[in-house]
Amino acid sequence: MSKIDKMSILGVRSFGVEDKDKQVITFFNPLTILVGPNGAGKTTIIECLKYICTGDFPPGSKGNSFVHDPKVANETDVRAQIRLQFHDVNGELVAVQRSMVCSQKGKKTEFKTLEGVITRIKHGEKVSLSSKCAEMDREMIAALGVSKSVLNNVIFCHQEDSNWPLSEGKALKQKFDEIFSATRYIKALETLRQVRLKQGQRVKECQVELKYLKQNKEKAQEIQNQLTSRETQLAASKENVRHIENQLEPLKNSLMEIEQNLIKVMRLDNESKALESRRKQMEKDNQDLQQKMEKVFQGNDEQLRRMYQNHQKTVKEKEKRLTECQRELEAVNKEFLRFNTEKSELLVEQGRLQLQADRYQQHIRTRDSLIQSLATQLELEGFETAPLNERQINSFQRLVKERQDKDMESANNLMKEFGEKETMKQKQIDEIRDKKTGLERTIVLKLDIQNKKQFEVKNLKQELYQLEGSSNRLLELDQELTKAKHELVEAEKNCNVETLEMEIKELQREKTNLDSTLRKLDKEMEQLNLNTTVITQMDMLKKDKADKEDQIRKIKFRHNEELICLLGFFPSKNQLEDWLHSRVKEINQTRDKLAKLNKELVSAEQNKSHITTELRKKEEQLSTYEEKLFDVCGSQDFESDLNKLQHDIEKTSKQRAMLAGATAVYSQFITQLADENQSCCPVCQRVFETEAELQDVINDLQAKLRLAPDKLKTTESELKKREKKRDDMISLKPIRQTVSELHEKDIPELRNKLQILNREIQSLKADIEEQETLLGTIVTEEESAKACLQDITLMERDQVRILLTRLRTKPSFIILHVQNGKVCWKRMSSHLAFFPKCYEYMDTYKKNKKIK
Repeated sequence: MSKIDKMSILGVRSFGVEDKDKQVITFFNPLTILVGPNGAGKTTIIECLKYICTGDFPPGSKGNSFVHDPKVANETDVRAQIRLQFHDVNGELVAVQRSMVCSQKGKKTEFKTLEGVITRIKHGEKVSLSSKCAEMDREMIAALGVSKSVLNNVIFCHQEDSNWPLSEGKALKQKFDEIFSATRYIKALETLRQVRLKQGQRVKECQVELKYLKQNKEKAQEIQNQLTSRETQLAASKENVRHIENQLEPLKNSLMEIEQNLIKVMRLDNESKALESRRKQMEKDNQDLQQKMEKVFQGNDEQLRRMYQNHQKTVKEKEKRLTECQRELEAVNKEFLRFNTEKSELLVEQGRLQLQADRYQQHIRTRDSLIQSLATQLELEGFETAPLNERQINSFQRLVKERQDKDMESANNLMKEFGEKETMKQKQIDEIRDKKTGLERTIVLKLDIQNKKQFEVKNLKQELYQLEGSSNRLLELDQELTKAKHELVEAEKNCNVETLEMEIKELQREKTNLDSTLRKLDKEMEQLNLNTTVITQMDMLKKDKADKEDQIRKIKFRHNEELICLLGFFPSKNQLEDWLHSRVKEINQTRDKLAKLNKELVSAEQNKSHITTELRKKEEQLSTYEEKLFDVCGSQDFESDLNKLQHDIEKTSKQRAMLAGATAVYSQFITQLADENQSCCPVCQRVFETEAELQDVINDLQAKLRLAPDKLKTTESELKKREKKRDDMISLKPIRQTVSELHEKDIPELRNKLQILNREIQSLKADIEEQETLLGTIVTEEESAKACLQDITLMERDQVRILLTRLRTKPSFIILHVQNGKVCWKRMSSHLAFFPKCYEYMDTYKKNKKIK
């Protein structure tokens, strides 16, 4: 069971906002009775208990009216705080704190709930739970072990809502349901009813599904029966097919034998036809040879053999000569290839040098244009005409360096001047603020002194009226004295002179005593008036001291948390000024660092722009070169295409050489075959058996001889095209090398540089954002400290005045005493001088009773 121990209230409704106004209420066991007149705060205590336990404000209050009115407290901000100490359901000690603040802004008040804290003691250590980390109302209800409805409607029921048991039936039922938690059981019944409805609906769906399943089962049974009958029919059909296949097997064998016999017959028929055709061809060749044969060899076999051997020697010599010519042709081709290679290398070197020269000229033009534009901006003369020579460039660099140094020097001077002016202006502002504050306080003091002087003048006027009454009394006494003298004269006439003289002397002596007493009284009156003035001044100083102490306390309360958060302690004026000076120095350093980072960021972005432009140019150049290569090669594999083309050129050259020599060879072969008596092949020395066979060879050679010029022309044309394409490709080798450099070196390097710059820019942006955040924090702290500096200055000035006031109002520093029948006073310079004088005048004080 939970139990409330005590509660403290500050700044709620009529409870004051000062620390001295904090009220602590201790609750007793088993009963605590609050007794007091109307407006004493009994209901406020119950409302505070309800707020600290549930977080709910009283009915009709949104928080503004729950906190002490700032207008009544003469404050712009009023902070309210409620603390409760209790034992929870487990018997553990728990402390809860809820805070609020109400601010006066113009005619409106603004209310804000601050962070709440629940503190428990576990295992001898304090464990705190903030409202930022957990829901405080739920934690309080769990700790108290009572539902929120019981707290609101039973335990902490407000007096305006105490008649809820007499409300209408529906509202009353709702209240009792909340108190006894009947809503949960109603929700459970409703859930059961919904589940029952869902299950009934599910049963209906299952029944319908069961009906369809039964129908599907019947259909499946029918299909199963049909499948069984079909399988039986299929087995019978397979048996019939097997029987028919057994019957077809001998027929297939007979058919295969017939087909083999037919193939043999057809082959024999083709062979007979071929032999017949060959016989006819040979007869035709024989007839052709007989017709073409001009001379028949008439010698014997030995002569024919010698002729054949001579012919063989001639063929070998021809073959040897042909081999030598081929060897010479190969050497010439190698020399030709070597020259072509040297030519291609020279073309590559020429293209590379031309590219470098173009780049160099482009860089020179770019440099000259940049120098001219910069010279125009800086108003430098002598750089209008391009191209610029080395002397002009060195002169331009020197002038730019001098201009940069001058600009840096002027910028530094301006920064120093602005810093000095800012410091002077800040000092002037601080002096003006101090003067303004002092003049305002002086005006207030002068007004108070003026009011008090007017009051004193009024009192003096009243005393003057009294003194005028005393002077009238003196006139009356003078008249009475004149009358008495007149009576004395008459009495002298009538009485004894000596007796009368004695009476007159006695009266004169009495008059003298009265005059001295009157003078003493006048002096005492003057001294009393002087003491009254001093006491009035002391009262004014005490009141001023109280006001200043109150003001100092308010300043400390207003700025204590902020200054402790900034410095870790409540500083003096000098400490705060030193801290502000360090903050200003830190702000300047941060601004310099931020300017440096911004400069680096601008430089990096310019480099990024330059590299991006260069990368775009390189990519466009690469695209252009690749298009040129693709237009010439038809693919991107330049080296393989060039090697293939070189191979094709060699092959075509050999073919052209073969075709060029084929005309002479074919003509010689035809002449030899036509002129020699015995027909034999000039290459293999095979003897043609028939004239027709010889004629066929001659016809074939003549046909090839007729086609050779056309083939030679076509081959030469193709060779020229390929050589032209090879020359074009060799001339593109520098471009290919440039493309390779762009692919492998330039573009990757630029992209890497761009990535590095992007990372640097991101890092610089992050650093700039961090420095800006730091600068904003430092500037905010500096502004807060500057705002506090004026109040701290006033507070220290007030503390000095309070100290002076204490010194002036010390009893030991002013001593009143009677000396030679006069009331006197002395101001002692220290306590050491006071005590001897005190004992010296003590007896006189006791005698005259004039201690003030």
